[in-house]
Amino acid sequence: MGEVARTAPAEARRKVEAGAALFVCAYESEELCGRMMLEGGISLGQFQERLPTLDKGQEIIFYCA
Repeated sequence: MGEVARTAPAEARRKVEAGAALFVCAYESEELCGRMMLEGGISLGQFQERLPTLDKGQEIIFYCA
């Protein structure tokens, strides 16, 4: 696995709005994730459901607020 890169909030927003990246709330608790959900984000559970269908090159931005 490569180094984990940090992404500035403005850059993350631009990528998510353009459909170039997935924005994933990293909390395992659905309740906590629901309280911390940011615009354009999906829960970790939703991400795990979609994982088998994602392109291996898909950029994924994880956050915890």
